[in-house]
Amino acid sequence: MPRKYASPIRVAAICLATVVLFATAGIREAPAGHVQDSASSSPVHGSRLVIPMMNAERGKGLFVTKGCVACHSINGVGGHDAPMMDAHRSMGLVNPFDFAAKMWNHAPGMIFAQEEALGEQIYFTGQELADIIAFVHDDHAQHSFSERDLTPEARKMMGHDHGDMPAPEAHAEEVGHGKGHGGAPGTSEHDE
Repeated sequence: MPRKYASPIRVAAICLATVVLFATAGIREAPAGHVQDSASSSPVHGSRLVIPMMNAERGKGLFVTKGCVACHSINGVGGHDAPMMDAHRSMGLVNPFDFAAKMWNHAPGMIFAQEEALGEQIYFTGQELADIIAFVHDDHAQHSFSERDLTPEARKMMGHDHGDMPAPEAHAEEVGHGKGHGGAPGTSEHDE
């Protein structure tokens, strides 16, 4: 009686399945992954962190609508009360958490300037902040940013009164860059 042999395709499929099974046996989902929406309903064990997908194009719109453009400029478009945010001027890779920490460290001065210029403090969701961080660090996304991106509301925010002083000097104390860096509550000396 002739012996039956497995077909080469069947042998290859069994080998591939065995390799995949052994290769993934000890792997579980990464504790902190990229997600579109942090409202996940699946149970997670271990770390409960999610890293949002950062979108520079959404960040470009938020940079304008949230009022960042009232004080910060990109490509010379925007306010001049705070540092320009041109990505091509930044050095090397940027950790988004370091950028958020820098914002946090300057929060008292930024909030003071926001309330003076805009009449209220600006609030962000985590996703909005992620998208804005992506935009201010993406030279390609910034390349097309121009006056055409400004809304009437943004132009109004940018036109806040500076009295007789040029814009940067008018707000220097508030954002922590004036004489002695004591212009805004909570600001302190720094090396920048």
